[in-house]
Amino acid sequence: MKKIIKQVVGVDVAQKELVVCMGRLYADLSIELIAHKVVRNQAKGFASLLEWVKKLKDPLVELRYVMEATGVYHESFAYFLHQQGQPLSIVLPNKISNYFRTLEVKTITDKTASEAIARFGLERKLDDWQPPKPIFKKLRQLTRERDQLVQSRTVAKNQLHAERSQAEPSKSSITRLEKQIALFNKQAQEVQSEIKELVSQEAELKKSVTLLCTICGVQTLTAATVLAETNGFELIRNKRQLTSYAGLDVKEKQSGTSVKGKAQISKRGNKYLRKCLHMPALSAIRHDPKYKTLYARLVSKHGIKMKAAVAVQRKLLEMIYTIFKTQIPYEKNYLKKLESSNAAP
Repeated sequence: MKKIIKQVVGVDVAQKELVVCMGRLYADLSIELIAHKVVRNQAKGFASLLEWVKKLKDPLVELRYVMEATGVYHESFAYFLHQQGQPLSIVLPNKISNYFRTLEVKTITDKTASEAIARFGLERKLDDWQPPKPIFKKLRQLTRERDQLVQSRTVAKNQLHAERSQAEPSKSSITRLEKQIALFNKQAQEVQSEIKELVSQEAELKKSVTLLCTICGVQTLTAATVLAETNGFELIRNKRQLTSYAGLDVKEKQSGTSVKGKAQISKRGNKYLRKCLHMPALSAIRHDPKYKTLYARLVSKHGIKMKAAVAVQRKLLEMIYTIFKTQIPYEKNYLKKLESSNAAP
């Protein structure tokens, strides 16, 4: 009988169900997928899954659960496993999808996705997932709530503009839309006040946010969103990993001389990070010589303003990470001062 050296349960998460595949890695490095199961994405389903796994696993070998970060649908199961003391790893979707393409799988289903996740977990050494700190979890809830309110307000404003532009606009419709917009403004302001109050209550968080706000274009809301979405950069090891997590990493397709696709960002990461950096990047381009020069150089190179603005977003995110890790305030004229000191006799 072959010796088992690793056991993994790969979980493909959907809104209503968990599609599961259990696999083993043997001493000769061969992989065997031994069982499949589908359970409801709720407490009873979680408990039945653990009982099922208990019957199949080798008690002498540690078993790890591996799943994708799928919106918010994976969170309940992740917290359940953490409370039960079960080893768990949560992987970014782009890593799984890139790995999936290396497999000889022609049909993509929830079952084959769970098999790919199980294989990925068996082949890789993965970090343990830890739940976000309560302060960051609360911040994330608030920043995402504000984002939803802003989106709803934009929809209402567009509807109001369309109604007013008609030949015979409805006064009652305009009144209702104006009330909706006023309500969204009020609620967004309330949430923003809650965010500021929450930041001021935690001394360490307040210090970090104050430092991040020294970066041109970054205000309390942006700093709070970045920290909330990254859990204070707890699992981020380097800038490359951070840009991949945000979906600001560049993907490019080239092969010989015949295939030469345009380079573009992957957009397979955290959309809230990308969104919160849009306006700060535009502000940095206008007011910070460093980012202004970068933007001008890129526009002159390829002529695409949006592409250059995205590059500034990426640099801004990397700067936020650097400032947070070093705890040294950002200095806009650092390069100019460095040049002057080098030029001095």
